[in-house]
Order: sequence, then C-alpha cells, then structure tokens
Amino acid sequence: MQAATAILINLRQMVANRHLDATMVQPCIVMESAVKSGKKKEPPPQNVAPASIWSPFRGRVFRLLWAATVVANIGGWMYNAAAGWLMTSIDSDPLMVSLVQAAASFPMFLFALPAGALADIIDKRRFILALEVLVTLVSVVFAVLVSTHLVTAWTLLLFVFVSSTLSALEAPAWQSIVPQLVPKEDLSAAVAANSVGVNISRAVGPALAGVIIAGFGVAAPFWLDAFSNVGVIAVFLWWRTSHRHLRTLPAERFKSAIRTGIRYSLNNRRLRATLLRAVGFFLFASAYWALLPLVARNQIAGGPELYGGLLAAIGCGAVGCAFMLSRLKAKFGTNGLVTLGEIGTAITLVLLGFAREPIMAVCASLIAGMSWIVVVATLNMSAQIALPDWVRGRGLAMYVMAFFGSMTVGSVLWGELAGLAGLPITHFIAAAGTLLAIPLTRRWKLQTGAGIDLSPSMHWPEPIVTNAVENDAGPVMVTVEYRIDPASRDAFLIALEAVSHERKRDGAYAWGVFQDTADESRFLETFLLDSWLEHLRQHKRVTNADRVLQSHVLRFLKAETIVTHLIAAESASDIKA
Repeated sequence: MQAATAILINLRQMVANRHLDATMVQPCIVMESAVKSGKKKEPPPQNVAPASIWSPFRGRVFRLLWAATVVANIGGWMYNAAAGWLMTSIDSDPLMVSLVQAAASFPMFLFALPAGALADIIDKRRFILALEVLVTLVSVVFAVLVSTHLVTAWTLLLFVFVSSTLSALEAPAWQSIVPQLVPKEDLSAAVAANSVGVNISRAVGPALAGVIIAGFGVAAPFWLDAFSNVGVIAVFLWWRTSHRHLRTLPAERFKSAIRTGIRYSLNNRRLRATLLRAVGFFLFASAYWALLPLVARNQIAGGPELYGGLLAAIGCGAVGCAFMLSRLKAKFGTNGLVTLGEIGTAITLVLLGFAREPIMAVCASLIAGMSWIVVVATLNMSAQIALPDWVRGRGLAMYVMAFFGSMTVGSVLWGELAGLAGLPITHFIAAAGTLLAIPLTRRWKLQTGAGIDLSPSMHWPEPIVTNAVENDAGPVMVTVEYRIDPASRDAFLIALEAVSHERKRDGAYAWGVFQDTADESRFLETFLLDSWLEHLRQHKRVTNADRVLQSHVLRFLKAETIVTHLIAAESASDIKA
C-alpha cells in the first residue's frame, strides 16, 4: 500500500500523506541474461497481460487498508494545504514559506537509513502501529495550538519536523510489508490500485481543505487530519499477518545493518544510477512545490480555495496519467518516460512563472501532476527492482535519502532565490535546470526488471569447520584459488571484477586478487568480513543474478576452485586479557 510520507508527493505534501504509493514495493523477479560487453540497450517491454486493477481487492486486508489509507491521505492533504496557507498568513517571506517543505523533507533524509535498517530487522507491524498512534497524538496537540492561536512560524516548522520524523521512521517498514498483503500474481495490479488511491486523496484533500478553511477557519482541517488515520490504526490492530520470515541466523545488529546497507548501495550500480537520476529531477522539481502557496496568494492574488484547487489539479493530473502509465512505458520505454516527465515539469515551471490568472496556474498544475507521477513511479520501480529482499528496506532508504535530500536543498535554494529575484525568475531558472539535467544524467540508465533475478540462489555450500565457531569470531578472511589459462588473464580479471562488487554488496570488504609469481596460471581472490556470522549471512544473500556473474568466472577455470576460510587467531593470553 503506501507508507509514511508519500514518496509520491512531497513536503508537508509528503509528510501530510503518511502512506507511500506501492510502486515503491513491487518486486520484479525475472531471469538473469548473459552479461555482454559493450553498450547495453534497454530491453523491450514485455507483452504480458496485466492483472485486473480490481484483483487485489479480493483480499480483505488489502481492501480495508486501501480504504483506510485513502481516508488518512485525504486528511493528510488537508493538513498539507492548511499548513502551507497558515504559513503565508503568519509570515509570507518566500524563504519561510519554503522552509515548510524543507522541515518536512529533511527528517526523511536524516532518518531514512536508520529506519531502513529497523525495517529489515524488527517486527514491522507493531512498529508501524506504534508510530501511527504517535502521529495521531502529535496531530491532536498541533490542532489544539492552532485553535488557541498559539502557533508561530517556528512552532509550525517544529511540528512539521516532528511529524515528518515519525513518518520517516515508518516509511521503510510500510514499504517492506506491502508484499504480504496480496498474492504475487496480484502485485502489479496492487501497484496501479494504490497509485489511484494516493492520487484520489491528493485530488480531494486540498480542494476540501480550501472549502473548509473558508467556511470554518484554518484550524478545522488540522482537527480532521488528527483523526483521519484512526481507520489505519484499527486495521493494524485487527490484522495478524500469516507471513513469517523463518530466520536461520540471528537478526542483524542495528549499527552493523546500517554499515551493510551503505556498503551494498555503494556497490550496486543499478541502484546508484537510480539515485543519480532522482537527484537530477527532484532538485529542480522541488521549486513548484515550495513556492506554490506564494503563487496562489501573491502572484495571482487568490485565496485558500485557489491554493487547494491547484493542489487538487496536481492530484487529478496524476490520477488521469496513472491509468496510462503502462501504455506510455510501452511507447517510450523506461528512460524515455522519465525524460518526458522532466520536460513536462519544465513546462510546468515556465507556466507558473507566467501565471497571473487561475486558468494558467490550473493548467500548469495538471501538467505537474502528470509529470510527477510519470517520473516518480518510474524511479520508484527502478529502485525497487534493483534490490533483493534481505536489504530492501535499507536500499529503499537510500532512495528516500536522495529524494528528500534533494527536496530539502532545493526548497531552501528556491525560497532564497525567490526572495532575491522574485517568483517568475525563480521558476524560469528551475525550468532551465530541469532541462539541463536531462542530458547530464542520460548516461545513468534506469532499470526495467528485464534480466534481473534477485531471489536467493542458495548455491554456496556450507563452510567446513573442524570445531564450532562462535558467531562473533572474526574478522574472517575468505580465499578462493583459481587455475586458468594465462592467455585468458585479462578476460578473467574483468569477469572477476564484476564478482568483486557482489562480494562487497553482500558484506565483504578489503577485496583483492593476487597472481602467483611462481605460477602464472594461479590466482588468489581474497576478501574480509567482520565476523563468522556475517560470512554465514553472505551465503544466504547470494542471488541468482550473482550466480550468473560467478558462472562467467568459472568458465575460465582449468581446475576446481579451492575455497578456504580463516579466522583471526587469538592466543590464550589475548583471550584472558
């Protein structure tokens, strides 16, 4: 379904929506193709008939959570619209208005990785439930402060920051729990259904907030939001997941899990490509999210109804485009689709720069919604299919960090620039940056899912030991001896270099390869791991895609490999000390 701060929205606009679109969580398992040298072309779209968008609703849990999430996100979008409008009433300085988005985005950057580590090692359902209750309590306190006119600009920013922090902690856990809600064959349909649900709430919430603020005052939307996620809490209290992950090894320790997540991300080129493309887009797209309240209030001289209507138009554009995503992807391909969304975002920024009447701003908002869903859904999918299950929470957390880090920096940048140069010039500069980012990031290709099988291969034999080894014994050195034809030396080393990244992704460090000075056919691969337990985990983490990489190395062999495991030796006096 969706988790914590919708990664399909933004800012408060992201903090307001506590439930992420399920495009974040669709696993894609296909067979690994042979690795080829030279420039790689994007695989053509596969002609597979998708499941009906209604098929996930056969499951009672999905059905109830979907409905509860839509209600919660409507409340969140009302909060979003009311918070942005409240700040323009308290302090209309462009920098202060843009800091609302920065306060919402920064916690997602700051806490995403620790939250991702937690998502991979704890009971996700209980964790989500506890955080949902805390979000409700924080929202109630803020509604009281607004009703009693005790909110200042800095109080507003503080509560945005606190609420976003809770959402940041919750997001990876919710992303990781989604595949438990529907059968594997219904996951693609669940993605479409959840995208529609998120954007329905985005279309309804802001427009409803504008009407409520005009009729009942600015405090009313905050009270409605405070209790909008009661349904989500009720469903999680009732639901008892039948999914049980049978652990054969102890859970990872928190700090070790974070280190492993960082090491994995640095050595996963597919994920790195997605992160770089995300930074190139969100840094500039953050401009219209940060400045939209000022466009509505100052540039067009509208009221809360107009601001809510513009946010609703963004949601309507996204809902309409969500139904066309599969056809657009078939026509333009994954990377072409993102380029199309980036061009649409640049057009949005130009139109907002020229907007002096509501009609032009509404047209810009419709284009913004269509462009946003196109880019974000594609980036989310690319990040998702680059990750195996064991590190999914941490890998997605790195994507969240790139997303919200860019949004935070961009929000402050565009707010400061708008104060110096004005709203129109700022929008035009952001539009130029969006277009410039297209050729600069083109070389980083996004993932389609074709040729990647990240399911565990389980083909490594268990290491042989003469005596029991303590789990925390280490560090551990693993050596692999290869015998090859010296004439194949260069090709062998190239193939082994690809394997080195797999070793590092799965927990190894200090990787190296050495050639015997007395026998040019003998090579020794070495790598270290923190502990014996970490090496046992490495055995469980190897995927079928990794197995294919290893098979390219094995084709050079003239004899069987010889694998040895060595543990740092301690003398009796060292142990006593």
